[in-house]
Amino acid sequence: MAIQISPSILSADFTHLADEAAAVANSADWLHVDVMDNHFVPNLTLGLPVVESLHRVADLPLDCHLMIEDPDRWAPSYAEAGAGGVTIHAEAAKAPVRTLRTIRAEHARAGLAINPATPVEHYAELLPELDMVLLMTVEPGFGGQSFLEMVVPKIRRARELIDGGGGTVRLQVDGGVSADTIEQAAAAGADVFVAGSAVYGKEDPAAAVDALRAQAQREAH
Repeated sequence: MAIQISPSILSADFTHLADEAAAVANSADWLHVDVMDNHFVPNLTLGLPVVESLHRVADLPLDCHLMIEDPDRWAPSYAEAGAGGVTIHAEAAKAPVRTLRTIRAEHARAGLAINPATPVEHYAELLPELDMVLLMTVEPGFGGQSFLEMVVPKIRRARELIDGGGGTVRLQVDGGVSADTIEQAAAAGADVFVAGSAVYGKEDPAAAVDALRAQAQREAH
């Protein structure tokens, strides 16, 4: 599958989110929205009202990553609000199959996020319910962290599981993705890349997206 780049607005200027979304509209594929509740992770960021507002002004599909407690309750609302995809955390969901099916029923992409210390094999049986697996390459909760190379073997293992099951599930990595790390993640089998400061920390975010995509394509399976 083609490489996808999803800039994270966690690193954007929150006072000009519409402009920040527009800055990558012609180069990126999705717009990544990190939703944190200060319970599942020790940070508080964006919520449903911001997603609803962004959906009205952003040209890119919203890639909502819910780092929250009780995603079974809240995830459907993000799909209903117009998100192109909603990703819930394996560690937080109590009824993942039901929740993933509800997300899909709203015509959104259903994703499952897995923290660095969580074995991906535990969730192999859920692959038929998924459109995307998100492997965290940092501990969730804050932007600007360094990429954890310990996750690279897990990216390879996830790719093996996906390919063994038919191979239509996207494999996303999130955390510390930059010009220094994207190639090893792509070589291991990732095909969707969340990049925050590596895009919005640059003078020309659109050019940064293009450069990251070119790097990933060189190493892609």
